[in-house]
Amino acid sequence: MRRILLPTDFSENSINAIDYAVELFKDVICQFYILNVQKASSFISDDIRSMSPSTTIYQSLIADSKTRINEIIIKLESGKNKNHHFNSMVDYDNFIDAINQACMAKNIDLIVMGTKGATGSNRVLFGGNTIRVIQRGMVPVLAVPEECEFNGLDKIAFTSNYLTHYKESELTPLMQLAELYQSRIDVLHMTQDDQFSSEQNINRDFLDCCFRFVDHTFIDLDKKDIFDAVSDYIHENDIKLLAMMSRKHSFFKRLFSRQNVETFAFKIDIPLLVMENTTKVMERSN
Repeated sequence: MRRILLPTDFSENSINAIDYAVELFKDVICQFYILNVQKASSFISDDIRSMSPSTTIYQSLIADSKTRINEIIIKLESGKNKNHHFNSMVDYDNFIDAINQACMAKNIDLIVMGTKGATGSNRVLFGGNTIRVIQRGMVPVLAVPEECEFNGLDKIAFTSNYLTHYKESELTPLMQLAELYQSRIDVLHMTQDDQFSSEQNINRDFLDCCFRFVDHTFIDLDKKDIFDAVSDYIHENDIKLLAMMSRKHSFFKRLFSRQNVETFAFKIDIPLLVMENTTKVMERSN
């Protein structure tokens, strides 16, 4: 059974991400936890004055959120998918702390959340909360662009520089999706030298072994701007999902600078799966 956290602020893009997750895992037994995080600034003096004497501030703060989440759950349950069970969660906390606490309490396998989108003049794909969860969250994150609808998962791209050794367990979210949809995984490597080092060859062979049960191929991209190369490959090959590992000196680290996020955001309109580096989890827990 999968345990999936669905943060929502009740915006259209967060609801769209919930719908995407439900469709993505339609054939998988899942416990979905729909979480709304409230901030102190959302509770104003007029709300306090309207409370009855027996009502606590906390109860009043979360009452509306609980009602709205229950409305979402009623709609989702109308689909009558017996594989899916939905749970309501409301927290009054710092956003990333609330996310991590929920992940620990419910043993979450994956976070699915919406992104702002990158249409028109808006060049920001990753909102502040999404970036914080991707960078500081404890479990893998699937970020779903605004208005992105599930349209199968036959082709997945995974970026790697072959410079670090992966653990098979770190690649589990990617492998589970690929096996579920019999997807092809294209491993994208930006060519820097004519030949790989011995370490790169070992790490590439390790990936080859990890992906042995799914169709996969290794692609060396031309020596040009890495973001243009990845974006062009995605669009030219009808890639349905881009996956990467949260690693030092990786494509992920280069992407998540402000300028790169805004530039790349304008070119990508598919979900992004960021898998956790277990070393980072251990460092964060110390």
